[in-house]
Amino acid sequence: RKTLNHELSKLFSEMWDVDVNRLVPGKDYTIDLQGKASAAQQGDSAVQDRADRHLFHNVNEEHLKNTKTFATFISLLDNYETSTGVAEVVTPEEVVENNCFLDAILATEVMKLAHEYLLKKNLAKPNLADFKYQLYDIWFQLYARKEGDRPDSCGFEHVFVGETRRGKQILGLHNWVQFYLQEKRKQIDYKGYLARKNKTRPDKDDQVLTIQFSWKSSVKPIGSIFIGVSPEFEFALYTIIFLLAEERVTRETVKIEQYDLQIVVYRHGDHIGTAYPVLLSTSSE
Repeated sequence: RKTLNHELSKLFSEMWDVDVNRLVPGKDYTIDLQGKASAAQQGDSAVQDRADRHLFHNVNEEHLKNTKTFATFISLLDNYETSTGVAEVVTPEEVVENNCFLDAILATEVMKLAHEYLLKKNLAKPNLADFKYQLYDIWFQLYARKEGDRPDSCGFEHVFVGETRRGKQILGLHNWVQFYLQEKRKQIDYKGYLARKNKTRPDKDDQVLTIQFSWKSSVKPIGSIFIGVSPEFEFALYTIIFLLAEERVTRETVKIEQYDLQIVVYRHGDHIGTAYPVLLSTSSE
């Protein structure tokens, strides 16, 4: 296990503190953890369902609709073809939506802190328009998931929307808003939580969870997800780690609030391949 990155822990904790758009557990949403998920492999179609009800018992949708970063984020979720191997077509309207989302998050304190930090490291352009272009390229530029294939993917689609491979495998889908909306449409079936070492079960106010679910007739045996955080918080976190590292896979151990996490970021050339949090422990145990 890699040593704690104190510099990033401090930065990410500051970002957590200024994340005014984040939802408050128990007030803005409630989750229903139910049973502990059974062991499963990627591609299993018959896993035991340890949760009869939805993971999200309720979410304050007014908060999502009335918060610009959430509202512009939600408008992007239906812009993608989830099957890998099927070329993505980006319409002019979608380009506008992508830009509206980036404009909304760049106005937040969270992204301002991220930009300042990256400037100090000479990893970002000082001009906000240039920085936005840089973010667009990292997250929204299309690429092929497999060599030589058609451009069927991008970092945003993978991390926040989710993709499927040959109808058997779920790729990505590490965002709680997408999870909630898909669950509401009965597209996602939550199967149960996965507990971490030394802790029998998560708490209902834990804002990082490891869960099992099925989506589009495939099972994701284990998936980690922030709960309740704003899109700008995740965007900032993953962008910083992506820009700091050269390796194909980067794992940074950080402490945010009471959570000991490993933030994992995969590169796909100059773009994000995937990114997600792994919960190591919480200090409440």
